[in-house]
Amino acid sequence: MTQLPKSVTIAEKRVEDGLHSFRAIAFLVLWYFFSGCTLFLNKYILSYLNGDPTVLGASQMIMTTICGFIQLYLPCGMYKQPTQRSKRPPNFYIHMCLVGCTRFITVLLGLISLNYVAVSFTETIKSSAPIFTVFISKLLLGEQTSVLVSLSLVPIMVGLALCSSNEISFNLPGFIAALATNFTECLQNVYSKMLISGDKFKYTPAELQYYTSLASIIIQIPVSLVLVDIKYAVSNTSLYLLLMFILNGVFFHFQSITAYVLMDYISPVTYSVANTVKRAFLIWMSIILFGNSITLLSGLGTVIVIAGVVIYNKVKQYDINRQSNIEFDKILLTSPYKIRTI
Repeated sequence: MTQLPKSVTIAEKRVEDGLHSFRAIAFLVLWYFFSGCTLFLNKYILSYLNGDPTVLGASQMIMTTICGFIQLYLPCGMYKQPTQRSKRPPNFYIHMCLVGCTRFITVLLGLISLNYVAVSFTETIKSSAPIFTVFISKLLLGEQTSVLVSLSLVPIMVGLALCSSNEISFNLPGFIAALATNFTECLQNVYSKMLISGDKFKYTPAELQYYTSLASIIIQIPVSLVLVDIKYAVSNTSLYLLLMFILNGVFFHFQSITAYVLMDYISPVTYSVANTVKRAFLIWMSIILFGNSITLLSGLGTVIVIAGVVIYNKVKQYDINRQSNIEFDKILLTSPYKIRTI
């Protein structure tokens, strides 16, 4: 029997199960759950307990470092424990510092935005993440975006404009902080996906969690000394607030590590779609729990943003499939093997 070239069979084997896997679904649900717990506890600490955003961010990084270190030796069924490595990969500390920097900046900016604007507004702005992904991919990876994909971004920007101009809790510093969070979060996700799915060296979720959190803490120390009045923060931190900081840090750890595990199961496009659904879920949960008031136009803007991101992901997937078909046809045309139609 005539066989296809080896490159074709390898390409076919690389098609992933995605969310058809039970473990992927389980970690998706856990990711949604811990994301909601972290977000709403963030808002509760900042708005109702008057917690400091920098201190909250520091407590999250400290707890993810502690929990990440524990999970280096106790995976808790989240991933397969790797064999003992004799040496670290090239540029190990550079990779960890880069991801650690983006993690710290993302957390800090996200908390600052929550301190100024409603949860629903913050999550709506974050739904525009695909726009930042396009620019980051083009700048760092040289990836070209088709006209069709670029046009699919228009509804997202229109919906975002409606939300921004009509949201009752709109605040310029909060809006800028939320937009900046988008950029650093997209950069962090792209870089983390590259490290966790590497061919030559594949980081485990716990390794990525522990080492990047440790790097983030080192960066955070001088920033905290500048931004935080240490004596005031210590004197105004009650036992209850301290417990909330610790609980929030544990939630944040599990939110992060379940996201890392999920990244290894699904493609970036599927991850983005899942993130979009999570945004919509958190927006309306925040409206129900916190009783945030929204105008008719801001509600319409929310719907348009969510719908626009879904359209973007569908078009992006179509574009990827079309490109794959073109490359597949090229392989067949240049192959010495012939396929007979039965």
